[in-house]
Amino acid sequence: MKCPNCNNDVIIKELNDKKYAVCDSCKKIYDLDKLIAIRSKKIMQNDTFRPTKIVISILASSLIIVIAVIAALLGTPAESSVSHTAPPKDMAETSSVKKTKSRKSATDRSDSEVTAKDENIPKEFQSAVNSAANYSNIMHMSKTGIYNQLTSEYGDQFSAEAAQYAIDHINVDWNENALQKAKTYQDEMNMSPAAIRDQLISEYGEQFTTEEADYAISNLH
Repeated sequence: MKCPNCNNDVIIKELNDKKYAVCDSCKKIYDLDKLIAIRSKKIMQNDTFRPTKIVISILASSLIIVIAVIAALLGTPAESSVSHTAPPKDMAETSSVKKTKSRKSATDRSDSEVTAKDENIPKEFQSAVNSAANYSNIMHMSKTGIYNQLTSEYGDQFSAEAAQYAIDHINVDWNENALQKAKTYQDEMNMSPAAIRDQLISEYGEQFTTEEADYAISNLH
């Protein structure tokens, strides 16, 4: 299977009974089931001939002809066979007010600070926190790396709000994560300190900050 980002082969790994596709080239991580589903969907869209539009077009043309014939027999203009009655003014205004209130409510929620003690925390937010904690504790990913994984089309597909909430509510020493990741490159890939630092801060790599990368390099043994 190919990586959607760099088109290189990915490696299948299992974490907490869940399978992921990991690309060693660009260091992207994908939920394996979602990656397969999305890949399959795109292949079907590109390669499968679907006659649905043709059938609908034929049926629509036939329906127009039938309506025209009936209208001619009844002496009624074809245009009058379809009603264009506008909704009552009160109903339209009520709908507009509801939409406005709904948008305002969503804005107020996203702008307000949500604490861990809030009993109204959405289930999505709680799930995002648990997933982010796993990425940090087991895979020692960076803050940006976790956020991108949570919101990725090929990853967890959380909303931006849920992902940011998760980042803000996990207890993580990002310097320590950078150090653990640096040790992995040193022990398993025998990379030099300079190469490890570049990999830690690369936007195509681990995406740690320069401060976190410097801490990791200075504490390697």
